Order: sequence, then C-alpha cells, then structure tokens
Amino acid sequence: MNHIQPLVWRKRLSLSATFLFFLLLGVACKKKENTLGQNNIDQNELLSSATTDTFSITSLSYLNDSIISDNPPFGILGSYNDPKFGMYNSEIYTQFRLSGLSPELGDINAIVVDSFVLALEYVGATAFYGEMGNQTFEVFEINEDLNIDSTYYSSDEKIHTGSDLVMPGMEVIDMDPTNITVVNSDTIDSQLRIHLSTSKAAEFIAESDAATGSFDDNDAFLAYFKGLHIKTNNFAQNNGKGGAFYFNLSDPASKLTIYYTLNGSQETYDFLINSSCADFNHVEIDNSMSNVSSVINDTVSGQVEYYAQSFGARAVIRIPGLNSIPENAIVHTATLILPVQYQTGAKYAPSSDISVAITEAEGDSQLFGIGTASYNPSARSYEIDLRSYIQGLVSNSTENNGVVLSPILYNTSAERIIFNGPNTINKEKPILKILYTEF
Repeated sequence: MNHIQPLVWRKRLSLSATFLFFLLLGVACKKKENTLGQNNIDQNELLSSATTDTFSITSLSYLNDSIISDNPPFGILGSYNDPKFGMYNSEIYTQFRLSGLSPELGDINAIVVDSFVLALEYVGATAFYGEMGNQTFEVFEINEDLNIDSTYYSSDEKIHTGSDLVMPGMEVIDMDPTNITVVNSDTIDSQLRIHLSTSKAAEFIAESDAATGSFDDNDAFLAYFKGLHIKTNNFAQNNGKGGAFYFNLSDPASKLTIYYTLNGSQETYDFLINSSCADFNHVEIDNSMSNVSSVINDTVSGQVEYYAQSFGARAVIRIPGLNSIPENAIVHTATLILPVQYQTGAKYAPSSDISVAITEAEGDSQLFGIGTASYNPSARSYEIDLRSYIQGLVSNSTENNGVVLSPILYNTSAERIIFNGPNTINKEKPILKILYTEF
C-alpha cells in the first residue's frame, strides 16, 4: 500500500448532486444568536425568518489536456493498473551536465569500464502511489534538444536515437524505497539504480579522449549528448498491480556514473542532474475501459460518483441554487463536506489535501484558487470553507460557474480520488451547511 503523508500526498474527495443548505437566519430576540458583528449591527434591522432548503447540484469530471510538467519538484516513474481508473504511466526526460570540464580520465588503452549506472534517489521510503514490486525498465538516448527555458507538457515526447541502453538481463528491478542501497561499501539513501550498457560509457570515454570539444563545457556536451528518456515497459500489467514512484532529481545522488578501473585503481566519473538541467514528466493515462471515461463531461453519470486524478480528470460541482440566496444576506459560515470512497489501508489512498478553484466563465480552462482542504481520515471526507466564495456570489462579485477540485499535487503525483455523487448508494452524501443573516 502507499503511505505518503510526509509529502502531503494523500487525499480523497466526494461531492454530490443534492446539497443540504441550512439557512439559519438570525433573529433579534437573542443577541447570542447573532455573535458575528453584534457590536456593529443594529439588531432591529435583522429579518426574523429562518428556512432550510435543499438545492440540486450537478457533479461531473472533465479532462485537462495542457498540463505543464517541466522542472517538477519530483520526477515520477512507473506504472500501475488501477481497477477503477485504468492505466497510469509516468516517464522522465532529463538532461545531464558534466561534473568536471575536460576530464582527464587516464590512458584510454588502460581503462576497463566496470559498470555504467543511472542512479535516481527516492524522495523517501513512503513516496510512491500503488504498491512496491518489480517493474521492467527501458532507457533511451534522446535526439532532440531540451531547453531549460522552454515549457514542456505532460503529453510531450522526444525522439529517440539508438536502442534501449539498459544492460540485457538487468531490465527488471524491484521498486522498493525501503531497500538499503550500498555503493562501494557505503550505505546511502535509497536509490533506484539502473545498469546501462558499458559500451555507451566507453563511447563517452573515447569522445573525451579524442578532445573534440564535447567535454570542454556544458553547452558543447549537451550538443553531443542531449539526455535520456527513462521509462518502464510493464506489458499487460495485471489489474491492481504496479505503482508510481517519486524521485529527487535535484539531489546530488541522482546522477549517471561511469565506474572504471585504471591500472588497478577504482575510478568514477559523474554526469549530473541539477537545477540547470531541463527535465519533465511524460504521463499517459488510459481511462477508456473504466467508468471514468463515462463520467467525463457527462452530468448524468457523474451524479452517482465522479473523479479527480493527477494529470487527468478534475472534479466539478455546480450549485445553481446558490443564486437564490438574498442579496442582502451576510454569510457567516459555509462548509462543504465531501465524503469519499476509501477503506482504510486500501492501496490507492486519498490525497492529504485538495485544491479548490473557480473559473471566470463556464468552461474556461484558467483556474483561480480559492482555497485548500485536508482529508479527515476518521470521517473519510474533506471539509471546504466556502464562506468567502458564496459571499462573493451573493454580492455579485463572483460568477456561479461551479467549484473545481483536484489533488493539490495535480502535476506532481499519481493520485486519484473517487467522490460520492448526490445519487450515491453509499451512506454518506455531500452536504453544504450555510449560516447567514439577512438584513
């Protein structure tokens, strides 16, 4: 199972198509019922009526197709086959830089390449989504320039040159961030270590020895070696198997290293991934055989349950009835409670937090954040404070185009959320509690 609390990566949500509004209108007979602003408001101006109404809402999901994924906080690598959401697969494209200019590696005729290792440091022992286990790796040299100043999207791909660089027979690796990693008798933070072709390392050594200028500076090196595409190829991955793992690409331990012997001495030379390197996550999600595809942009199917997924679907709730709140109302509290579908200890845990956003116009792709909400594991729900948002609707400073919900690490994780719609067969349904005073 996955445990990602230290990285704020566990979340779950639910919404509904029927939200209960508790419109508790303040009365003038008891000052304690009007504590907000009681020293500034003339109690004689209060209207003495109270109502409880139920407003219909619409719940759905929609897809984002332009997700920026360059230079992310974490590289995401691996795939899993989600029984509810289908296939999730994330790959990494990255540049490398020289650890030293014009390196003197020694007499090329005396050098024996021992290994060529791509090391990626796990973010932490719990930084994954899905489950640990074996995955099959492929690594390719890319043949297109990457640029640190360019914008890359999760759908972007780069052309390969040559064949798979992973050493034959070493393609399958146990993805386990809790494993102890030992390099040259030193115990270090846990890494994924992919052994690449030693013939490629020999090419690097020969290029450096030839003094062609490729190793004179980083610009020349990037023209010679544009970077790597790192991926998994888990053909026909079984339902409920696999996981996506998070890597700290900016850590000095994440690098490409030639291990070689020179006249009986063990030597190394590193190619670094640092803040000057361009890198991005390429993410593929296939929901075609799942219920998610039926709910996308379908306001009918989404009434039972609807979804949010990093790099994929965002959840939306629309509540037209909010427009009926009187214009002379002062909203004191407005709490949206969203139960989710999750059994404690299950493999695909909810995110720790979700983002809450709105749009200026219905269907607009640009989002404006209005807050966040944390997952309550005991209640299996999120509570969202919508007071300011609803007050804006009442005062006509905000349009009622609905609220958009996403994992807070939408473009830096592999999480997903199942919301209870208003027509859910589950016990807990979404509810909005509002307390306002009308003047």
